[in-house]
Amino acid sequence: MKKLILAAVGGAALGLVATSQIAGPLLAQESKNNASVYEQLDLFGDIFERIRAGYVEDVDDKELIEAAINGMLTSLDPHSSYLSADDAARMRVQTSGEFGGLGIEVTQEEGWVKVVSPMDGTPADAAGVIAGDFITAVDGESVLGLTLDDAVNMMRGPVGSEIIITIVREGEVEPFDVSIIRDTIKLTAVRSRTEGNAVVLRVTTFNDQTFPNLREGLAKQVEDAGGIENVDGFVLDLRNNPGGLLNQAIYVSDAFLDAGEIVSTRGRDAADGERFNAEPGDLAQGKPIVVLINGGSASASEIVAGALQDHRRAIVVGTKSFGKGSVQTVVPLRGDGAMRLTTARYYTPSGRSIQALGISPDIIVEQPRPRPTSEEDEEDQPRQQRSEADLRGSLDNDSLTEDEIRQIEEDRARAEAAAQLREDDYQLAYAIDILKGLNALGPTALLDP
Repeated sequence: MKKLILAAVGGAALGLVATSQIAGPLLAQESKNNASVYEQLDLFGDIFERIRAGYVEDVDDKELIEAAINGMLTSLDPHSSYLSADDAARMRVQTSGEFGGLGIEVTQEEGWVKVVSPMDGTPADAAGVIAGDFITAVDGESVLGLTLDDAVNMMRGPVGSEIIITIVREGEVEPFDVSIIRDTIKLTAVRSRTEGNAVVLRVTTFNDQTFPNLREGLAKQVEDAGGIENVDGFVLDLRNNPGGLLNQAIYVSDAFLDAGEIVSTRGRDAADGERFNAEPGDLAQGKPIVVLINGGSASASEIVAGALQDHRRAIVVGTKSFGKGSVQTVVPLRGDGAMRLTTARYYTPSGRSIQALGISPDIIVEQPRPRPTSEEDEEDQPRQQRSEADLRGSLDNDSLTEDEIRQIEEDRARAEAAAQLREDDYQLAYAIDILKGLNALGPTALLDP
C-alpha cells in the first residue's frame, strides 16, 4: 500500500515536472508573441502620430487609417481589400446588374493594372480594350505603385466625361493611348441567339439576373426553333466573363446537370468547407453543349466550365482560362464600409483547384486577331469565282423540282453564313461545327464516356 501511495506521489511529482517543462515554454512563447503584436501596434501608433504632426501637408486622419487597413488586406492577395462606404454601395449596385464606369474587369499584376476582360457593349469594349492589356497610366498619371482600388478610383468619374488610358499590349512595340467616354453600364447578363441550328447563350457576367436571363433566353430560342428537336445543341459562351456571384454560377451549372457535385470550397479550417450539388432537371434536355472560354474567363465562369467538363456534359473549347480560384467573403463593417477577404479556394467536382491553373480546354482553339483593313488587303482578296451557271446561255438543270432547288439555295445560304461566321468569330464557328458533328452522330454518340 505504501508502495502504491509512493508510486502515485512519484507519478504526480513527475507529472508536475513534465507539465512545468512543457507548458512553461509554451506559455512563455504565447506571451512573447502577444508582446510582439502589441509592440507592432504601438509602432503603428507612433508612425501615425509622426505623420499627423510632421508631414509636409495636412492629412485626413480617416483617409490615413483606411489606407492602412487597405494596405493590410491587399498585402494578403490581389482580391482582398477594404471597401469604403461608397465602394461597398457601388459593389451592391454592380451585383444587382447596373453600375457606372468603363466596363472593364481588372486585377493587379506586378504593380500594373491588368485587364481581365472588357464587358460586352460597354465603352471599353467599343474602344478596343482587350483581355490581357496592361493599363499603365490614367490621364497621363502612372498607376504603378497604387493599390488596385486607388487605380480603379482614378478611372471612375461622371457619366459622359472623357478618360485617356495608356495601354501596353503584347505584340505592340510601344504603349498607346485610348480615349473612352464614361457611361452608365447596364448589363444584360445573358444574350441569346440562334446560329444555324445552334442556340448561342452569351453569358457576360454572373449577377442576380444571370440565371433568370439564361432560362428565359434558352426557352425563347427553343420555341422560335419550333421545339428542341430542331436544335443541334447549345453553345455556352463564357469568353471574357470576369465572374461574379457564386450562387449564380451554381444555378447555371445546375441548369444543365441532373445530379452530382458542382463545386466545393475549402478554407483554412476543414470544417468550413462546403459542397454544392446539382438537382434533377436539364434545360438542354440532353442536347450536346460546347462551352467557350479564354484568358478572360475567370472565377464563376471557371466554376461552370469545370463542372460541365468534369461531368462530361460539355466539350470545353478555346484557350486556358484566367485561373481565379479563390472565394471572397464580403464582411460588413461599422460605418457602412466592408471588408472583402479571401476565405477559401474553389475545387471542381474532380477535386481540381482552379487557382493559378485555370481550366484547360478539351480542344484548344485560338481566336485570330483582326487585321486592320487596308487597300493592300483588299487587293489580296481572291476574286469571285465563276461557275457554269454564270455563263451566258448555259443550260438549266431540269432534273430538280422547284422545292429541291429552293432547298439547295437555302443550304448554300447557310453555308455562306457559316463561312462568314468563321471570319467574324472563329472560335464560335468551331463550337457550332462540333455541335453539328455530334448531332449528326445521333443521341447515343453524344459525349459517351
